[in-house]
Amino acid sequence: MLTATYVVIEVLSALGLIFLILMHSGKGGGLSDMFGGSVGAAAQGSTVVERNLDRITVMVALIFAFTTITLDLRLQ
Repeated sequence: MLTATYVVIEVLSALGLIFLILMHSGKGGGLSDMFGGSVGAAAQGSTVVERNLDRITVMVALIFAFTTITLDLRLQ
């Protein structure tokens, strides 16, 4: 029963990670970045929303890692 709970948390955190990573804004603009085309955009820094999104993503990644390790130890 406890293993099933870990599997559900694992799947939900994996889907959450996919969603959260896709929510992040891209850092590069393609070939124009190679030649210094978006220097101003890189110097702006991150907004409060982006920092909160980073924090949430890290927390979900830690939950995913914890459940992965726990499932590995339980299934051995």
